[in-house]
Parts: sequence; structure tokens; C-alpha cells
Amino acid sequence: MALPSIYEKSVASDLINRINLLTPQTPAKWGKMNVAQMLAHSNVTYEYVFDERNDHPNFIMKFILKTFIKNKVVSETPYPQNGTTAPAFIIADARDFDKEKTRLINYINKVVEKGQAYFEGKESSSFGVLNAIEWNNMMYKHLHHHLSQFGV
Repeated sequence: MALPSIYEKSVASDLINRINLLTPQTPAKWGKMNVAQMLAHSNVTYEYVFDERNDHPNFIMKFILKTFIKNKVVSETPYPQNGTTAPAFIIADARDFDKEKTRLINYINKVVEKGQAYFEGKESSSFGVLNAIEWNNMMYKHLHHHLSQFGV
């Protein structure tokens, strides 16, 4: 079964509506992050997508990621609760809820604005060239996972 397309305005709006249900006090159903940290964690994906980060994996790490991790990330299979998080995605410090929420919503809108064609054949710093469906699965699945973690 195909995942909803994050490139579609209606799907993006649904995700944004779910984000807007969060408050700084929304408790997690599992995991160690608070809601502001989860939003910051979710933003990391888009920081990489839009080349705002410089900490890209080296050749050896990229080979390992492509070989052993890529399919788990870009497939339709849901993430398990309390799964392993890559070091770059670990948010241990305090974050500003409103700032991270606004950033995430802006990133989702940017994905819709860029559209599916922008992501077709776009290179991931971790997994190499991905097609638009793989990008969609990675972005939608990750965000859905964490919004579900916080009950929205």
C-alpha cells in the first residue's frame, strides 16, 4: 500500500493540522524526547533535504547507510517504536517549541511548493540518488511516526 503523498497539498495540510494540535506540554507515548525536541528532530530531515547541513556522512558511512539502512528508511514499512536514531538526529538540549513548530510547517510547505518533480533523482547525502517515491516515504513516514508518538 502506497503512503500518502507529502507533495499533495491535502496531505501536507493534514500533517500541518496534526502539528497544530501539539502544545509544549503534549506528552510522548513512547521515547525520550519531549515535544519540542521531537519537532527539532523532525526538522533535521529537511535540513539535509535542503542542504542546510554540512555534517554529511563520509564515503564509508554512506556505503554502510546505503547498504544496510536505506531500505528501512525509504520503504513503506513503518518504523518501530523506540528505534535507533542516527547521531545527527539526536536532540538532547532544550528547544523552543514555537520556533521548531514554525520551522517544520515551513519545511512541509516548501516540499509542496517544490513538488514531486524536484525530488525525482535528487541525491540524499546519506543514501545516494532517490526517486520521488523514496523521498516521499522517508519524509512522510518519519513525520507520521513522530506525530503518532505524541498522539496526533
